Amino acid sequence: MSKIFEPLTLRGVTLRNRFALSPMCQYTARDGHAGEYHAVHYGRFALGGFGLLMVEATAVSPEGRITHGDLGLWDEAHVQGLSRIAAFAKAHGATPGIQIGHAGPKASIQRAFEGNGPLNERDAARGEHPWAVVSPSARPVADGWLVPSALDANGIAKVRSDFLASARRALQAGFDVLELHFAHGFLLNAFLSPLTNDRTDEYGGSFENRIRLPLEIAREVREAWPQDKPLFIRLSAVDGSSSGWTINDSVAFAVVLKAAGVDVVDCSSGGFGVFEYPSGYGFQVPFAAQIRREAEIATMAVGLIVDPWQADAVVASGQADLVALGHAALREPHFPLHAQQVLGAASPGAAYADWNVQAGWWLDHRESKLLQLGPWARTTRIDHHLTQE
Repeated sequence: MSKIFEPLTLRGVTLRNRFALSPMCQYTARDGHAGEYHAVHYGRFALGGFGLLMVEATAVSPEGRITHGDLGLWDEAHVQGLSRIAAFAKAHGATPGIQIGHAGPKASIQRAFEGNGPLNERDAARGEHPWAVVSPSARPVADGWLVPSALDANGIAKVRSDFLASARRALQAGFDVLELHFAHGFLLNAFLSPLTNDRTDEYGGSFENRIRLPLEIAREVREAWPQDKPLFIRLSAVDGSSSGWTINDSVAFAVVLKAAGVDVVDCSSGGFGVFEYPSGYGFQVPFAAQIRREAEIATMAVGLIVDPWQADAVVASGQADLVALGHAALREPHFPLHAQQVLGAASPGAAYADWNVQAGWWLDHRESKLLQLGPWARTTRIDHHLTQE
């Protein structure tokens, strides 16, 4: 069997394989609620054979949304829609996970496909107005963006409380994996990075101070999250600038996170408008490998992983324990099941045995017919017989 199809047990949760759906915002929620679109969107990946199905960045507070279309877990009313997704995933063999986060200085912007910049008059005409944003320091993301307020002690306490409450709601909704979002220039990443954190109190300055708030949240959530369920952290392994957060910082932070009870570091990168590293196929895999090796913690690799052989090699070579697919999954929701076939990991004589029976039954019968016909060639002639009156 290919290594990527070996089950992975994390605490009391066993994933059926090492393929994970990377959390990708759909910007389609209304007032934070998951609707029919989300049920169908995530359901196809459960049917597609993913071991871990990670729901997109879900805001811990209304002001923590990236856009008006973000999912939320700041209210008990959000639990019902998300519970449908978790239940469907479990019913079809996938492990449901959810990422919770706070956008910080990157909050209150347009949906990605509507401009991905500050809200403007056109957005206001749709009834989508900006709200006040917060950050470790009163520094906007870029010219023309909202200037955030620097969080004071009460604001920091609220952020901690919001993460904890959202984690409890995620459990209520039926998720077995929880991921905290410490990446991509959002609030907790902005605390970590010297590029965006110029505080002079206990939450700024030294490495120990900059990791303080994310670490406090990780510890508090770990205490509340059941001990038999794994906790992931999505981390920008490097800011992208040599003067910012480095891979060595990530290794040191991962050591502390492991001691706090974190089980997996999901290794992404960037988020600050500059990236001084190579960015070819699998460009973030070396970050996952170094953190796994030096911090001795499980990692998840993501970033331009495009085919089954590449994905399998990441796990087989020991560079990461899981492979997360984002754009590749959107293009091919059945990526793991197709990978199972091309890597020779499907059951002999039953290529569609692991597909949902409603599809597998049909495809199995089609496969028998194709075997009789032999391989298709573009030169194969198809005769159309027309009956003329």
